[in-house]
Amino acid sequence: MKQKTVMLWICCLSILASTAFARHPEPEPSYAKWGNMAVQETMKRYGFPIIDYLHVGRTYISARKAEEKFKLWLRKPDGKEFGVYVTIRFDPVTDRVETIGFEETNR
Repeated sequence: MKQKTVMLWICCLSILASTAFARHPEPEPSYAKWGNMAVQETMKRYGFPIIDYLHVGRTYISARKAEEKFKLWLRKPDGKEFGVYVTIRFDPVTDRVETIGFEETNR
């Protein structure tokens, strides 16, 4: 009887430990939609592989105007690399895009 109780406790602890340390998927960040748009529009404009991606941040200009800014790093066919800041201005209430701006940088 004692052996069954010990085995039951071991099983219970194993199940408890496996659920306590199980990884739960992270929720999609609020800027994911805009990041996808920045990548797609940059690919359309430049056509070079994007090798790095950074979400710089969101700025609220007014209650109906916000900007998401991203820095993408691209590689030309000759191996040279450069950065592009992509700024997407939109209405945060309707998600309607007003403008998408591109600014190249070597840093």
